[in-house]
Amino acid sequence: MAEPGPIARPPSLEKLGLARDRPLVIVDVDEVLGLFMQGFGAFLAARGYEFRVDRFALFQNIFQPGAAEHLDLVEGRKLFDEFFRTDCGTIEPAPGAVEALRRLKPKAEILILSNAPAEAERLRGEWLRRHGLPHALVLSSGPKGPITAALVSQTSGRTAFIDDLIPNLDSVADHSPATATFQHVADLRLRPLAPRSERHPRIDDWSELGRAIEDAVS
Repeated sequence: MAEPGPIARPPSLEKLGLARDRPLVIVDVDEVLGLFMQGFGAFLAARGYEFRVDRFALFQNIFQPGAAEHLDLVEGRKLFDEFFRTDCGTIEPAPGAVEALRRLKPKAEILILSNAPAEAERLRGEWLRRHGLPHALVLSSGPKGPITAALVSQTSGRTAFIDDLIPNLDSVADHSPATATFQHVADLRLRPLAPRSERHPRIDDWSELGRAIEDAVS
């Protein structure tokens, strides 16, 4: 769900510790592996702001207490950047995500691809390790199709990509059409608000999603 951070040039799979001859599963963090909106909302509340999840948006949901208009977008961006510098390691894993990835690990290489500011790399890596997910982590920016295609081109195995945002899923489908794409929206409040697309199966239960990913890369 996070807004884009700096562009990252994809490293080689070898440098990431990933095998080229195994299936590759590429997974987003915010609202896929982790409950970003919940964590960001707690961060805002501690600073005296209201986070009203009444639209599928980010900065437009930040309000001064009782205000009718959302916070200025520039101020919202400052809060977003501060969250990633200091608090992005505090979010909770999405229900069932950790268990599903652990079951997938013997069957596929797993790469975490997150649109987040560069300052988040240490905290995000620590978060993954703390929850038993010491997977390769790449920070990126903007539509994820080009970077996914560059990563996928290095493997001979089947591939899958999971994200909450339709623009990222569409981008991957356009740039890497052989990659199976799945939409997952972790936050219960966001699910009825999130756009859908017939191009990408929407599976919000991680147990079911894990099985679908396994089938797609087997």
